[in-house]
Amino acid sequence: MADARHPDAASKDSWPGAIYDLLRANGVTQFCYVPDAGHKVLIDRSLADPDAHSVPLTTEEEGVAMVAGADLGGQRAVLLMQSSGVGNCINMLSLTQGGRFPLLTLVSMRGEYGEGNPWQFAMGQAVEPVLKAMGVIVLRAERPGDVVATVSAAITMAFQSGQQVAVLLTQRLIGAKKF
Repeated sequence: MADARHPDAASKDSWPGAIYDLLRANGVTQFCYVPDAGHKVLIDRSLADPDAHSVPLTTEEEGVAMVAGADLGGQRAVLLMQSSGVGNCINMLSLTQGGRFPLLTLVSMRGEYGEGNPWQFAMGQAVEPVLKAMGVIVLRAERPGDVVATVSAAITMAFQSGQQVAVLLTQRLIGAKKF
């Protein structure tokens, strides 16, 4: 039941499933990821989907190459990572620029709103400027009601316009860890 005081309350727990459905409806068949609680629903659903190919990575930079390879093979892929993994991708992001490959990445954020782990702040604060410096368009999803529209816009920008796009799933959206 929706809370009248919180218009997004009904969608608070459903947005991860809605993202998965949106990605699949738009032809994304490859899901590259380093295991992350922020992407648990997307990872679990891709693993359970016989028409999706899930690839666990040892480092996020491998995902950039996977996304490029998917495009070369006529398929669509998404790279799922946590904000700390963005630092591992900096050099590989030049592949998408030089090769003009579309890139769609969903980044679960740490080191911002309500973060309790001091080790997460440095990269969490650097994610957006680093991605922008590498030519990646950055979109932010702050509230459950923003997620589907933001990811939909990113899908269009990446796959129809050939752009490199990151959607930051902020700590306001996914929740902050207090430890």
